[in-house]
Amino acid sequence: MSGTLTIDGAGERDRPQYELLKSIATPAELRLLERSQLPRVAEELRNYLVESVSQTGGHLSSNLGTVELTIALHYVFDTPHDRLVWDVGHQTYGHKILTGRRDAMKNLRMWQGLAGFPRREESEYDTFGTAHSSTSISAALGMAVAAKLKGEPRRAVAIIGDGAMTAGMAFEALNNAGDMDVDLLVILNDNDMSISPPVGALNKYLARLMSGRFYAKAKDLGTKVLGDLARRAEEHMKGMVTPGTMFEEFGFNYIGPIDGHDLDSLIPTLHNIKRLKGPQFLHVVTRKGQGYKLAEVDPILYHGVSKFDHKAGISTGKAGGKSASKPTYTQVFGDWLCEMAERDPRLVAITPAMREGSGMVKFAAQYPKRYFDVGIAEQHAVTFAAGIACEGYKPVVAIYSTFLQRGYDQLIHDVQIQNLPVIFALDRGGLVGADGATHNGSFDLSYLRCLPNMTVMTPADENECRQMLFTAFQMNSPVAVRYPRGSGPGVPVQKEMTALPVGRGEVRRRGAGNVAILAFGSMLAPALAIADEFDATVANMRFVKPLDVELVRELAQSHDLLVTVEENVIMGGAGSAVLEALQQQGCTVPVLQLGLPDRFIDQGDPAVQLASVGLDAEGIALSIRRRLETEVKRKAAQKD
Repeated sequence: MSGTLTIDGAGERDRPQYELLKSIATPAELRLLERSQLPRVAEELRNYLVESVSQTGGHLSSNLGTVELTIALHYVFDTPHDRLVWDVGHQTYGHKILTGRRDAMKNLRMWQGLAGFPRREESEYDTFGTAHSSTSISAALGMAVAAKLKGEPRRAVAIIGDGAMTAGMAFEALNNAGDMDVDLLVILNDNDMSISPPVGALNKYLARLMSGRFYAKAKDLGTKVLGDLARRAEEHMKGMVTPGTMFEEFGFNYIGPIDGHDLDSLIPTLHNIKRLKGPQFLHVVTRKGQGYKLAEVDPILYHGVSKFDHKAGISTGKAGGKSASKPTYTQVFGDWLCEMAERDPRLVAITPAMREGSGMVKFAAQYPKRYFDVGIAEQHAVTFAAGIACEGYKPVVAIYSTFLQRGYDQLIHDVQIQNLPVIFALDRGGLVGADGATHNGSFDLSYLRCLPNMTVMTPADENECRQMLFTAFQMNSPVAVRYPRGSGPGVPVQKEMTALPVGRGEVRRRGAGNVAILAFGSMLAPALAIADEFDATVANMRFVKPLDVELVRELAQSHDLLVTVEENVIMGGAGSAVLEALQQQGCTVPVLQLGLPDRFIDQGDPAVQLASVGLDAEGIALSIRRRLETEVKRKAAQKD
């Protein structure tokens, strides 16, 4: 087992302490090392991870926990010929470093830099792109079946965390895999931690029974008592004190649990498994934050971090150090949730394993009986909320935009068709920054507004977010309040809660020019910033559905050009709703639609992301200038 962090300074990366790590450009070089050298590789890799992530930000605790496992996998298996499929992907920094991307870590999660998750375009060692949970077993099974069809002798390995085992998709894949004659290895990385502490009966079973010490003691006891019957005793004890029986019922050969930080245990075990045929299941026990004491003590704090002093640690009391004077939208939601719960006992709050990220820590502490973390199970979260709503409660589902995509069928069938009053607090709407395409909330306005019975609100500032949440709670139908990541423009949040008129926007600036900008949500601020140049009228549309058709008609009749601006894909989004409304009313005013293009947006600083697609103030102004020039030319051509 590797020791704790040994970084003793903050100089160049190429100092002697990385001597072995520098010699590894690919796993082939790693496999040339003696087994006795691998603990030193683990120490150097762990040190490099802490130093590197402290300078760029990123996921830390999860990567520290998989150092030895990563080394062992690349040492034993012939990667990339053998396929490693990582679940979630926030545990793959060590994998990236060992597969030729060590120097690129300085640009981790930056614009045009290294992605924070596995990405097929980035490396042949990233066999499957991921960032959401519980996909690894399905993907690895597909690769194993393909290898069999091709007649290629290769192994497929899925590495899945215990938190990801709360999702139904993982068990669907296990059920399918166990019935197939393929060489598949599933590794359960049991670290008793996902992002928020994992929940559910399975996790409690693992936590209670599956510690390596407990199993070892039970096994030793059986051997001593039964002597020659030791083998049978082991099998019997295995069924009693491990989940082996359950996984073997799926058709897997269960092995473990073993210490995931002990290379002398990991490597021989993996070598043995490599020679076995059929579906194999290895249970590995690791510790999130292993080797860095600060992360071991508080793995949640060090799960996702901004830049920090790796010697002093995070001193703000929270990762990222949010400013108390300018609350984030997430904090606005968390405060509203607690205050609304105090007013109305019908309120219950649901999250799919995102307590911290969704701002529900305070609510969970104050109202534990009305707080439900259902694990990484977005589909279940939506239908669970629907069931609660059937009994007269008002469920609030706090979920990221990108994660609600996973529960879309349930949203349609279980909530919308039955017109149940479920409130979706949709965090991370729009571009989210360093997590990139997998986490951008690019599609929600499009996939929500097409659903009957759905109301979709887009707050333009912090106070409007609070009032919209209150408005949603007063309604008796499904509502989504969609807000961006991070802070807003800094509008003071009013203590009083006032319901807004549903389906009504407002004119924030009345201009004398011929341009009207219809801004949705976060795009109001840049629209107002450039309005003077065109003496434009600026409307805060507030509602994507129901759209304020009267306001759209009034602006169309009084202006020569309408500009719709949204932080959502143009196709099917809020601008499309405006075009539909104009068409239905027979209006033929020119419309310039601004929004996200028909492509995925890479990771980077949110301001850089917005500028890259022309959704910052300068980009919006440039698009309007060009369109006005085009209109002038068009009218001139008509006169000729």
